[in-house]
Amino acid sequence: MYFKRKELEKFRCFKGPLIDVRSPSEYYKGHMPNSINIPLFDDDERSIIGTIYKKEGRKKAVIEGLKFFEKKMELLLDNLFKSIEPPTTIPNKNNELFIRIYCSRGGMRSQSIGWLLDKFKLNIVTLKGGYKIYRRWVLDSFSNKLNLVVIGGKTGTGKTRLLSLLEKYKYQTIDLEGFACHRGSTFGGLGMKKQPSNEQFENLIAEKLNSFKCSNNIFVEAESANIGKCKIPHEFFNQMKNSMRIEIIRSESNRLDELIDTYSVFKKEELQESVLRIKKRLGPQRTKIALESIHNEKWDLVCRSVLDYYDKCYEYEKVGKTNIRLIDLTDKKYDESILELINNVL
Repeated sequence: MYFKRKELEKFRCFKGPLIDVRSPSEYYKGHMPNSINIPLFDDDERSIIGTIYKKEGRKKAVIEGLKFFEKKMELLLDNLFKSIEPPTTIPNKNNELFIRIYCSRGGMRSQSIGWLLDKFKLNIVTLKGGYKIYRRWVLDSFSNKLNLVVIGGKTGTGKTRLLSLLEKYKYQTIDLEGFACHRGSTFGGLGMKKQPSNEQFENLIAEKLNSFKCSNNIFVEAESANIGKCKIPHEFFNQMKNSMRIEIIRSESNRLDELIDTYSVFKKEELQESVLRIKKRLGPQRTKIALESIHNEKWDLVCRSVLDYYDKCYEYEKVGKTNIRLIDLTDKKYDESILELINNVL
């Protein structure tokens, strides 16, 4: 085989399409961001080959794998070429664009596809150690010392909008809720895409961190350990708890306007289902008011009925926090003028 097989650090430096040849279920559980899944074997085929390997050994498993491959080689090549054309099919070994391929451990699956595409005189590089090595890199990245700045504030203070403003003006930011596809509350899944697996959530955070200069401030929104079904990596969350915290202060009127703008656009049924999920914590009276107000589209009453509950939760979550710096954004627009206020408290 004449194609390149590289360690992760060098593999990441190559430019070109990134192909994951593992099975669909492996890919769903977690994959390198921006990769394309073109599986050499589907989930059933992989299971069959694995069983043969355990019971009858490697030779028999390889033979069975070749049988599966023979039946689908034309379709597999067609899918590969659709994903890599153009300009990566230029038959020039010195071209800077490469087709990057990885499997679970950098073994037969990625090497087999690499060998096949090499016959078409394409530029191929495979990942030594495969996805397993990548995951080790992801988990290790959370132990690096980071200069985190946590943006806190009660529900409706516009923490996410401030984070987006900072991102717009090229500050280093980590949008945990964006990666988790969830806003973190009982209403957090409304209007969001399906949440990623927890493993993929970690991969996204690690990739974002890798793009930063760690000596500079990294802004992140205050969160509980879990955002919907996604859990913030333990080492990263510990750094959040011990980092500088900017606490946003806004009036109740500002907060109600923020919540109404955010949630009044959703279907009544979805909002009512969200209220019912916390009815034990809201209590019968507030639950009744919230449900009736949703039905009658009295959005200020809906928000008021849950605001007190979330404020109590937030005060409990903030207990024990130190190094908190207050910033009063009451009645202020979320534009570049706020950035000076942020810089003044850092």
